[in-house]
Amino acid sequence: MTKRDYYEILGVERTVTEVELKKSFRRLAMKFHPDRCPDDPHAQEKFKEAKEAYEVLSDAEKRALYDRHGHAAFENGMGGGRGGAGFGDMGDIFGDIFGDIFGMGGGGRGRPRRGADLRYLMDLDLEEAVFGIEKKIEVPTQVNCQHCNGSGSEDGKVAQCQTCQGHGRVRMQNGIFSIQQACPHCGGSGQAIEKPCKKCHGDGRLEETRTLSVRIPAGVDNGDRIRLTGQGEAGPAGTEAGDLYVEVRVREHNIFQRDGNDLYCEVPIRFAQAALGAELQVPTLEGEVPVQIPPETQTGQQFRLRGRGVKSVRSGRAGDLICRVLVETPVRLTKQQRDLLEQLETTFAGGEAEKHTPQAKTWVDGVKQFWSRVTS
Repeated sequence: MTKRDYYEILGVERTVTEVELKKSFRRLAMKFHPDRCPDDPHAQEKFKEAKEAYEVLSDAEKRALYDRHGHAAFENGMGGGRGGAGFGDMGDIFGDIFGDIFGMGGGGRGRPRRGADLRYLMDLDLEEAVFGIEKKIEVPTQVNCQHCNGSGSEDGKVAQCQTCQGHGRVRMQNGIFSIQQACPHCGGSGQAIEKPCKKCHGDGRLEETRTLSVRIPAGVDNGDRIRLTGQGEAGPAGTEAGDLYVEVRVREHNIFQRDGNDLYCEVPIRFAQAALGAELQVPTLEGEVPVQIPPETQTGQQFRLRGRGVKSVRSGRAGDLICRVLVETPVRLTKQQRDLLEQLETTFAGGEAEKHTPQAKTWVDGVKQFWSRVTS
């Protein structure tokens, strides 16, 4: 079977740059890697084909040979080399694309690990979120062992791991793949401890519940996060600690609903107040304020109180309070009240009703038009 042209396999021109070549191979690796395409019987073959092409074209010397002689230049074992890209380059590519599939995490050899970041959910009342508050929280975490100062060694002596030669990673051959993974002997630290600490058993860390004071700034909202640098888990072997992210979750309020920096509330009013107009005392975050309700106000009508919302945690600019009027139907009427309402209703008889209830007329007209379309 005739082998395909390497440039054609990678979908690039012969003038392709090294950067473009790597991008093309990364795209094909993402598409055809067998771990990502378990149901495609041809994926492994396409991946091997792309890998072979990249190993040749990524090496300047082999690429020059290939450009002059084609596949004939490598009929005796790919030119005698171990592959143009080498595992260092291929490992970077696989680490960027597949991360934990290869146990590499995209990092280079010997990179010191830091402690894990932690997440804490903090429930707040609306008032606490709006005005800010300082709260104490308890966070289960790992802290540096004080007995060994985080080294994990009883006598403070730490040697280089002989299994990985201090790199923290070992290379494993799996078929066509050469895979790096954390050293099973040192756990990726690159260090070996002859006398483990009696208290932490060589880990350098201990489980502990820490009490922290967290200052919540005024104006935070659902989903906002506050980062406490270095308050996460302690890193292994005395390395840098992770961070603690406090995520805000605001409880529902019985009066206000929040949308960004605006607040909404429903204001129930009596039938007579809506018809005749009235002055109401409306609640805000800073106390009640008077609001004039004009005569003939309808249910759903909104009144905006500018600057009575929430001050932004970022800009300090305050939103608005939007009050939605809800006209209540009176209940548990006395006989006198019922008689008065019946007298009022009689005044709406005939053509007078349309003058006093314009929304009802509009609704009736809409229904008539609907039935006219349906029955025509």
